[in-house]
Amino acid sequence: MTDVERSVRGDAAGDPGARAAVVRAVLWLLVGVLAVRQVAVVLRRPPGERLTDLETWTGATGVLHIAGSLYDPGRFTGTPFAGLVLKPLTVSAEQALGVVWTFGSLLLVVLLGFVAVRALPAPVSRRTAFLAAPVAITLLMVSLPVRNTLHLGQTSILPVLLVLLACFAVRGERLPGVLTGVAAALQPAVLLFAALFWLTGRRRAAVGGGVTFVVCTALAWAMMPRDSWAYWVHHLAGAGLGERPDSLANQSLHGALLRFGLQGPLEIALFLVLAAVVVVLGLRRAARYARDGQLLLAVAVTGCVAVAVSPTAWQHQLLWVLLAVVGRVGTRASDRLVWPAVVVLVLTLPGKMLLPNVGVVLPVRDNVLLVAALAAACAVPFLSRTSPHWRQPVPTDYAKPVPARFAWVPLVPLWRRVLSRPNLLLELLLIRVVYSAYAKVRLAATAGRSAAEEHGRQIHSAEQWLHIDIEHWANHTVVGIPWLRDFFDYYYSTFHFIVPLAILGVLYVRRPSDYRWARTTIGFATVLALFGFWLYPLAPPRLMPGLGFIDTVHGVQDLDSPDFGALTAVTNQYAAMPSLHFGWSLWCGLVILLLAPKLWMKVLGLLHPLFTVSAIVATGNHWVLDAVGGGAVVAAGFGLTYVLAGPRRLQALPDAGRGTDSGAGGRPEPEARDDGDTGDDSGRPVVVAGPASSKA
Repeated sequence: MTDVERSVRGDAAGDPGARAAVVRAVLWLLVGVLAVRQVAVVLRRPPGERLTDLETWTGATGVLHIAGSLYDPGRFTGTPFAGLVLKPLTVSAEQALGVVWTFGSLLLVVLLGFVAVRALPAPVSRRTAFLAAPVAITLLMVSLPVRNTLHLGQTSILPVLLVLLACFAVRGERLPGVLTGVAAALQPAVLLFAALFWLTGRRRAAVGGGVTFVVCTALAWAMMPRDSWAYWVHHLAGAGLGERPDSLANQSLHGALLRFGLQGPLEIALFLVLAAVVVVLGLRRAARYARDGQLLLAVAVTGCVAVAVSPTAWQHQLLWVLLAVVGRVGTRASDRLVWPAVVVLVLTLPGKMLLPNVGVVLPVRDNVLLVAALAAACAVPFLSRTSPHWRQPVPTDYAKPVPARFAWVPLVPLWRRVLSRPNLLLELLLIRVVYSAYAKVRLAATAGRSAAEEHGRQIHSAEQWLHIDIEHWANHTVVGIPWLRDFFDYYYSTFHFIVPLAILGVLYVRRPSDYRWARTTIGFATVLALFGFWLYPLAPPRLMPGLGFIDTVHGVQDLDSPDFGALTAVTNQYAAMPSLHFGWSLWCGLVILLLAPKLWMKVLGLLHPLFTVSAIVATGNHWVLDAVGGGAVVAAGFGLTYVLAGPRRLQALPDAGRGTDSGAGGRPEPEARDDGDTGDDSGRPVVVAGPASSKA
């Protein structure tokens, strides 16, 4: 493995400008805030709940104090060598109550970030070199493995750091081998890096790593024979320690096969075959990337192989996957951020936020970290540095902006209209993550029943003063007409999600530039609605005692019970103001009105918000003023998009300049005229491409 040029040099790390300096300062401030928060989260927990693994090992009754085997209580999961190293730290760990341990772990994370940044393959732009360190450390701190490590008091950051130091911070062959061997003694799967050394021509380092591993393991065996026998033989190299191997915490091939229901000799045989395939494919790819000058990517790929083939790969041991973010994937500039975004989302958010609770995707959701590791190790087509697209991806086409009525619009001139479709995978992930975050905030945004009912009485009084309190009349009228009640119940329960998703899907396929604009408007409206849910919890008519409303959709609610039935456990029933049922339907109607090519389509689109407002009032789920609030946040969403990004319409081309749709990465066909109607019978946009950007 040849030395790789360091990306952070004196000429590359110079100040690229005042704006970059401000961004860098903000990023370092964010690093400091995250560090303080991590320490506070750990130290604010009572002694029995913080650094649970560390206290289990080093506490007054910890396994490192008691006589006998480390593994008899079944609480210690490290190697015997790890126990040998930790024993001298027992007293200091107790006395410091985890303070020194936590600060030490944070310092290891910072050092890991600096080493990783210096390992970026050259050439790297000055701006990237200037901002890389705080970005890398921030990503490390918010990642699930680091958060899990800090919470449990684990040692899993150390093997990763030792390997990076062996590959990038020390010269020669002997010391890299020693560092790798010590890392493997702490985490046996890391011994695969000795194989990487061998495949890349560093035979002495490979042998040194193997010898050091054997020496450390033998030392632990000589001093702790019973523990070594228990770990290596009785528990099969630690495979039987810790949580159940089929739990979701074990993100290895072995754990996934157990979760799929395989057991016994068949599962072991299949695991060994799959592990062998992953090792061969992954190490060959890693060696190729190392010879290509992408040594950090080679290290990440090898680490991902170790994650997959280890009998147990707990969450705090999966930091290798985050390092794979350095790989470049995609020949187009518009696709270049897809792989980094996927890796960051997978390593920072739980699987249930990334994928819905749908049976067909549950195997992926439950094993999303393993899937990411396997993809990095065996499948993702990382670009070679010899590729013409390594530095110059296919540029993105931008539309020339249309002058706005106000000179100060747009407020964000860099927010340019992109003509091509966004990457579908990234878009689906974005929609899912944003909606998951919205659902969590919506569920948490409640101030209690009394405040919600008081606000309900305020809304009811205001409507009486305005003479628009039609909810009770509409509710009881619909209840008396069974077919109408069934229609509104079905409409309320069914079309809330279907229609917006259908519109977004059609725009994505037929009118990419308008899709981006429409998606942004509904996103702003949804975020603004959260402020209403948080600041003004409101009981809907069906949950107002004494007013006589009938809940036609959810059934009879016991208003004497503070839980109001099972619905309280899954949704915030006081998130009524503003009504996003009506808000989203109004967004649908306006988008269809603006973009549909036929008059009958526009009329049909406007019927959707009409039916929706009738349904939410007739079923007792919203007040009339809730619909007004929904309309207000949608109007604000359109307004914010206009102010920040400029007008929706694009400059028209003469007939001779109209192009054809070239697919997901091509330019869309002709767009809307300035009068807001469509430009041709197909309803596709007429656009002019602005200067192309070659930046990734």
